[in-house]
Amino acid sequence: MAKIQSVRGTHDIVGETAARHQHVVDTARDCAHRYGFGDIDIPIFEFTPVFARTMGEGSDVVRKEMYTFTDRGGEDVTLRPEFTAGICRAFISGGMQQDLPLKFFAHGPAFRYERPQKGRQRQFHQIDAEILGVEGPGADIEIITLGGEILHQLGVLERCTLELNTLGDPESRMAYRDALVAFFSDHKDKLSEDSVDRLTRNPMRILDSKDEGDQRIVADAPLMKDYLNAASKDFFAAVCEGLDVLGIAYNLNQRLVRGLDYYTHTAFEFVTDALGSQGAVIAGGRYDGLIKMLGGPPTPGIGWAGGIERLGMLAEHTPAPVRPIAFVPLGEAAERLALKLCHGLRRDGFTVDMAFRGNLSRRLKRANKQNARAALILGDDEIAKGIVTLRDLDDGGQQDVALDDIGTHLRKLLS
Repeated sequence: MAKIQSVRGTHDIVGETAARHQHVVDTARDCAHRYGFGDIDIPIFEFTPVFARTMGEGSDVVRKEMYTFTDRGGEDVTLRPEFTAGICRAFISGGMQQDLPLKFFAHGPAFRYERPQKGRQRQFHQIDAEILGVEGPGADIEIITLGGEILHQLGVLERCTLELNTLGDPESRMAYRDALVAFFSDHKDKLSEDSVDRLTRNPMRILDSKDEGDQRIVADAPLMKDYLNAASKDFFAAVCEGLDVLGIAYNLNQRLVRGLDYYTHTAFEFVTDALGSQGAVIAGGRYDGLIKMLGGPPTPGIGWAGGIERLGMLAEHTPAPVRPIAFVPLGEAAERLALKLCHGLRRDGFTVDMAFRGNLSRRLKRANKQNARAALILGDDEIAKGIVTLRDLDDGGQQDVALDDIGTHLRKLLS
């Protein structure tokens, strides 16, 4: 019989890892709500064209990394490799055009078939923020600011750098694309096989190549800033000015691009080298052509996604878990009464753990292992007297407490 184990590239989220994961999600959601973002929860799988169209039929993600299968109804479906396309699909199919502008926050698992490495698995988890329906640079400033504030609240912003660039409007982008095709065509014989393939499909992706030979050629490639028209320059200047006003530091990175044609104007990444080699923890950009590409009305959009695993590893401190109250019933009658008492205490807001097995010593050892704040000990003698023994597990002191007064004494102890 085959050994039962997790699938390569997946991991169980439990214990300290679960606490860090939840801390990232809770912190990000709280920040997003303060910025006026509402929650959205989309399916983890969509019809394959939702991703194939938006990510590019010839992109590495679509060709090599998507988990795509035919379901029992004969439909081609794909586990989501990212959030933006699904949120845009929800905007279209949900008829939300009359509600613009919209601001969404989402989180959950995503799936890509790639080589597992530190902070990156085949099932990974993301936080995601999107603004739909805002043409001006104000949305760019706000979405970047939100990302920075989340990093600040997690205590990791000082170890991250905001990299910023502009892709210009469609006119500027097309001029730059033509310049890249002309430049890289002159060096085609020295490009890697992948970059030769990208030359006709999305030449901007060559700028992201990790091949050392490609990188030497890219060093002399044209820069986007030399192909920006006046409108694109003004838009980017407004974004930079807004970040300056807010005191948000950034580095202009002329090589930061997005390869797909629906991306325009602002592209950005918060990167860090605190996890080893430099990598992005939050990355995003403006995608004014995406919703139209999916068959919806022309609608501007901008957003970002952040890796929960990476952010969890970066976060130095997570909130200490609530210290429970251990309820220790001794005997069948005590167990029956303890069920009722635990239920009432939990309804009153206390975190209570019932110790089900073992003698008094073993159950108290379990309570100490759980870092319980106190133990409530109930046996036949206590039942006869209508009391419970409340033991302070920090100083060892204990007292008899009337059953009706347990909540009052616990509040005093915990205050």
